[in-house]
Amino acid sequence: MSLKALPEKDGDTSGCGDMADKLITIFGGSGFVGRHLVRTLASQGWRVRVAVRDIRKAHFLKPAGDLGQIALVPASISDPASIAAAVEGADAVISLVGILYESRKRTFETVHEKGAELVARAAMSAGVRRLVHVSALGANANSPSSYARSKAAGERAVATAFPSATIIRPSVVFGPEDGFFNRFGSIAQKLPVLPFFTDTIPHLPGGGGPKFQPVYVGDVAAAITAAVSDPHHLGKTYELVGPRVYDMRDIMQIVNRETMRNRAIVGLPYLAAEIPARIFGFIRTLVEKIPPVSLRAPFLTPDQVALLRLGNVASGTLPGLEAFGITPTAAEVVVPTYLKRFRPIQQTKRLRLQHRNG
Repeated sequence: MSLKALPEKDGDTSGCGDMADKLITIFGGSGFVGRHLVRTLASQGWRVRVAVRDIRKAHFLKPAGDLGQIALVPASISDPASIAAAVEGADAVISLVGILYESRKRTFETVHEKGAELVARAAMSAGVRRLVHVSALGANANSPSSYARSKAAGERAVATAFPSATIIRPSVVFGPEDGFFNRFGSIAQKLPVLPFFTDTIPHLPGGGGPKFQPVYVGDVAAAITAAVSDPHHLGKTYELVGPRVYDMRDIMQIVNRETMRNRAIVGLPYLAAEIPARIFGFIRTLVEKIPPVSLRAPFLTPDQVALLRLGNVASGTLPGLEAFGITPTAAEVVVPTYLKRFRPIQQTKRLRLQHRNG
């Protein structure tokens, strides 16, 4: 599908169909999805302005486009002045900023709700034509997860401030630098078992744990690019998912196969996740009160356990990748290309020899 010159709707004079000299601002462009999106937009001819907290850590994005095509500007999602400066003169804005756990001042409310609202208001004030807000599959005001509730609140705030905004709800996103399959690959490399959590008896029908419908990062980037290129997507909400639903046992089987570790796959009750998550969460809260201390990302928080129990599957009530003319990419096509780094050295050597002698 070509996204370079999508047609405008009849009567629409605010489109971004001709990418020549069009400027787009991306908040969160140095993250996993962001780096793929920057490359995709640059390939379509956009001038890309990436708004980030630390410009030095985002310099790796510069080669994603031609000379001068990618610009980095300092901005904080909690600073209205820096947000306004970042969106000034932009034809389109994409908001990708999100966090998976809370720490000190970066809470779900400040980032997912208030931050999203500030971006939307600044975009409206600057006369921006298109706004794409990336939320999350499962965003729900009544969810037991604070993360999911904050995502729903952010969607409401954006829709109020910028009614024609396009809302994108991706499922768990996979790709070479993901934090999903790579995390389990690392576990397979270090531990003798691959655990998953379930509410029922493991290894029986329905005992495979929560269900997921992971979506490929390249498909997500292509959909977002289409959303800012075609006015047909104005004011709509989309659920982006992959072509297949997996339970956690399926995910572990993929990891086992591609890492060639042959670990035992063990189903555990959720208490085995909840109790350690609460203990380490309590300790983390105490330690964070010491200002100089900088903590690494937690492996699992109580809120993430609540989110995990819910799974991550499309509701089926909203359009998905097909609305952008995109055929979803299966995990089995891409995951083997990057999980192989977790294989034992002797297995990798054996495969190379087989290929050479074949």
